[in-house]
Amino acid sequence: MRWSINQLLAKKHAGLTVDEQADVSELKERDREIREISPVDVTGTAAYSGETVTFHLRIKGTMVLPCSRTLVDVHYPFDIHTAESFRLDGMPVDEEDIYMHEPEDGYVDLLPYVKENILLELPIQVFAENVDEAEAPAPQDGEDWKVITEESNESRETEKSDVDPRMADLAKFFDKKQ
Repeated sequence: MRWSINQLLAKKHAGLTVDEQADVSELKERDREIREISPVDVTGTAAYSGETVTFHLRIKGTMVLPCSRTLVDVHYPFDIHTAESFRLDGMPVDEEDIYMHEPEDGYVDLLPYVKENILLELPIQVFAENVDEAEAPAPQDGEDWKVITEESNESRETEKSDVDPRMADLAKFFDKKQ
């Protein structure tokens, strides 16, 4: 996924397609949340407009992230659509245009932009489904606390909870009609 400016200009009339697998395992060192990441499939086409080439890419793969609640491994598939443009005429690019890039040392390398887009797609939280509490590395309850799921919270709301005797008078405060 690396071409010289001359190679790109030579393919201007014939067109250029991208269909490669890229090893992005280096992302595990850049972001500690990524426990494992498969090689990603990068497909797409290059569109030429004057002295600019725009790569319309689709990046697909799977990464393993920790569950936000239990810390068990969660396989998180991703499918990213992106467009990255490069000026081939040697003119400087406006710094505010985040989608326009300059070739480095006469070459256009898509791999750093593929990695950047994967990092941008990392979810803030991811949750594992059907986790056995015995397998979870993170405790699900402790002294005077317990993780509440939506199902247990709904059933809990239907039950009348015991009021702490120290707060009994405070509980009556909202029952008064004013």
